[in-house]
Amino acid sequence: MTNTPSTSPNALDPQLTDEDQARAGYYAILGRLFTAAPDAAFLQALGGAPALAEVPDQPLPQAWNRLVEASRVMDADAAAQEYTDLFIGVGKAECNLHASYWVRDTARRPLVAVRDDLARLGISRASHSTVYEDHLGALCETMRFLVAGVPGRDPAPIAVQKSFFESNIGPWALICVGSIGKCAVANYYARVAEFGSAFLAIERDSLAID
Repeated sequence: MTNTPSTSPNALDPQLTDEDQARAGYYAILGRLFTAAPDAAFLQALGGAPALAEVPDQPLPQAWNRLVEASRVMDADAAAQEYTDLFIGVGKAECNLHASYWVRDTARRPLVAVRDDLARLGISRASHSTVYEDHLGALCETMRFLVAGVPGRDPAPIAVQKSFFESNIGPWALICVGSIGKCAVANYYARVAEFGSAFLAIERDSLAID
């Protein structure tokens, strides 16, 4: 799968609708932050992103603004240590980012299922990738690919996006992200989890009615 995350929800194909530009950008950001700790350049770029107007009863803008503010002041070395403590650990990580950990009551293993779906879509794992296909970072990057497309390949129809999300992300990702926010060692990633929860909940609800 491709690996070209954007730190701006508007830095994508101008032919996309504003909504899909935002969706693809947010998936790219989450994909990047869950795949590896943010480096100084990424933190600077995300910290410089514009704020969203906050609206009562809409958690996404507030969660986005908190993530932007946290990125502005976060030290890259501290972010790297936090990522290691949360997702790598010594012996056992605080939180596992793989669907296979969270989804066990199924006849087909999540990793096998997502590999089958990717094969049908003609998407292959990047040779330099260090995570399995059922990793939350990889799944977010796949959704970015489906929403925005790449040069030479159009965005996927909404029905395809819906099917991939509901099969591979919907059953477990919100539970996983919620657990990150509850981890005692989560500081910067508490803000990532808050934003991830708000965005993925919107995606779940929006795709459910398409």
